[in-house]
Amino acid sequence: MFDYRLKVFHTAASRLSFTKASEELHISQPAVTKHIKEIENQLGTKLFDRKGTSVQLTQSGKILYEYAEKIRNIYRDLEFEISQVNEQHKGKLIIGASTSVAQYVLPEILAKFNSYYRDIKIELIAHNTEMISELLKEGKIDLGIIEGESQSSFFDYKIFRPDEIVLTAKADHPMANKTLGLKDLYHLNLIFREQGSGTQEFIQNRLKEKGINLEDLNIVMQLGSSESIKNYLLHSDCMAFLSISTILNELKNNALTIVDIKSFSIERNFHFILPKGDQSEMIRLFLRFVRSSGTGCKNGSRRWL
Repeated sequence: MFDYRLKVFHTAASRLSFTKASEELHISQPAVTKHIKEIENQLGTKLFDRKGTSVQLTQSGKILYEYAEKIRNIYRDLEFEISQVNEQHKGKLIIGASTSVAQYVLPEILAKFNSYYRDIKIELIAHNTEMISELLKEGKIDLGIIEGESQSSFFDYKIFRPDEIVLTAKADHPMANKTLGLKDLYHLNLIFREQGSGTQEFIQNRLKEKGINLEDLNIVMQLGSSESIKNYLLHSDCMAFLSISTILNELKNNALTIVDIKSFSIERNFHFILPKGDQSEMIRLFLRFVRSSGTGCKNGSRRWL
């Protein structure tokens, strides 16, 4: 139902390329130009500044893009509501998720989704962020949920929920009730995740911004999951940076504790990672369920403990 000329404009504005818009919409580039010119004539304003093969939105273009996005979302919601009334949702959705998200965040969401849509079969594949991106690129999953910071031009990214990474130790650790400085990290025995882990990438980047290189730290071991790191911490005096989403039960049971670092925190967002362009009805259904049910909005920060 999305007005076709507006769809052409929205696609060209999203990609900042008439060529990419024509390829995505399967129409000729002159046709893209024609539709956009008709909108410009109707509104009496220029929407794009053209410089060779590249284009940029004018101020009028930016305003129209914001409204086109709203209109597009309204049409999607309308179509979804109508389909809810008239159709039975059936099919299969393959979701790829970073290990921590798959283990600690998604089960509750998937259980609630299944209670509403019993005829939709869900397959969940857990892997590190790097591999989830590869699986989506190869078309082996429908969408991903990742922890990593790196983003690729192959995909669209949407915020799923906030998270915080904290320095963690067993509750009776000698430094359990102390506030550390960043330089104290050089004197600690630390456990980290494997390379390719989104959490590992995020920690490494935040520490590097503060002048702390991982190569200079005393890394005792690298383990392949948050669960294995937690169990290791319970039997040693090592510390580790972990997502607060992964240690909620241990904090409540006083098995693990958070060790504060003065003037330093690592806050991030988990992201949906999606193929470029329009999404399938099944993907839109899942994203809208997460948004409308509030299951994607729980703050993984200690402020909400």
